[in-house]
Amino acid sequence: MVGMRWSRWGSLAVLLMTFATLVACSSNTVPVGTIVSIPQDSIPVGTIVSIPQDSIPADSFAEGLAIVVVGDKYGFIDKSGKIVINLQFDWASRFAEGLAKVVVGDKWGFIDKSGKIVINPQFDWASRFAEGLAQVQVGDKYGFIDKSGKIVINPQFDSAESFAEGLAQVQVGGQYGFIDKSGIFVINPQFDDAESFTEGLAQVQVGDKYGFIDKSGKFVINPQFKFTGSLAESFSEGLAQVRVGGQYGFIDKSGIFVINPQFDSAESFAEGLAQVQVGGQHGFIDKSGKFVINPQFDDAYSFAEGLARVEVGDKWGFIDKSGKFVINPQFDYARDIREGLARVVVGRQHGFIDKSGKFVINPQFKFAYSFTQGLARVLVGDMFGFIDKSGKIVINPQFDDVSNFGEDVDWWPVTDNRFIESPDRP
Repeated sequence: MVGMRWSRWGSLAVLLMTFATLVACSSNTVPVGTIVSIPQDSIPVGTIVSIPQDSIPADSFAEGLAIVVVGDKYGFIDKSGKIVINLQFDWASRFAEGLAKVVVGDKWGFIDKSGKIVINPQFDWASRFAEGLAQVQVGDKYGFIDKSGKIVINPQFDSAESFAEGLAQVQVGGQYGFIDKSGIFVINPQFDDAESFTEGLAQVQVGDKYGFIDKSGKFVINPQFKFTGSLAESFSEGLAQVRVGGQYGFIDKSGIFVINPQFDSAESFAEGLAQVQVGGQHGFIDKSGKFVINPQFDDAYSFAEGLARVEVGDKWGFIDKSGKFVINPQFDYARDIREGLARVVVGRQHGFIDKSGKFVINPQFKFAYSFTQGLARVLVGDMFGFIDKSGKIVINPQFDDVSNFGEDVDWWPVTDNRFIESPDRP
């Protein structure tokens, strides 16, 4: 995707996830209400990562629960660390819209937050629920079910995406179109590729060109951007970044250039500003294309909660929307502000600062994730646990998490032979 930063360690991330799926461990039953304690295993010198037996990968919390695994069985814990859904499934996904998809044998179904199976495992594949419906696969065809498990759109499509803004992208015979929640085509299959709707428009491909359609299927921006040479991104805050001849600019929803292609790279608008690069330096523009913060940083990321993290030399700090440093560059690495706190690295230790730059949790962890729903995962020794915003450990370190890759991870040495991956740090 345009503007996305790719990790050169991506192949290793895939390898680590593959290792995790291949681990064969014991599957002892763990009663509901118990807190599991797992012995720490050593990491062999010279290896990137070792998956210990009887380990528990801990997932981020979603809707108050997190996935854990003992041996080869999946269950869920609450924020106290108590197992509230027994370790009994062959695979499980995070909760979405009150339900979580699970696998029993080779069939997919759904459970509620009590662990009750509300949709029996019967499908060859299933997605999470979105806008009240979930995609399911029966044989080689895809359809949709509601939360009672009733098939509301018969499996008939070669592929399908989740509903977004009331419509779902589906494929029939190599062509893409859009259906409504009754399964009726509102935009007939006619495109060589298509993305889901965002801000009322969907990006579609005709031949080797990309344009945008509205929900009636009418082109509001004719196909004109090529995959090789120019590419349009989805809209954010009313504008989409496009690349023409190696330079980036922005179009509005009528397809008119409001900011001509002139930047070496560009990110989508966030909180009214977009990060752009000119001659190796990063700055920020407003929606008229005017620089409000001149290119001056060695690296920079979009604004989040009013601040943007930037790099000067080899140190990271935070600026406000005037470009003023509110937290001077002093950290070896930093992540975006999330839930009022930012994860930062000093030496090889991770801690958390507030928006004034004050440490509220001193650097002390080998690794940490940003806060989600009031808790953050931290690595102590070789095990992950959870802390609250005071830094207090609320779920003791007992989970092995090296195989769990998410959007809030970065490649950073947590021991001399162990790294964790991120899509946005080179």
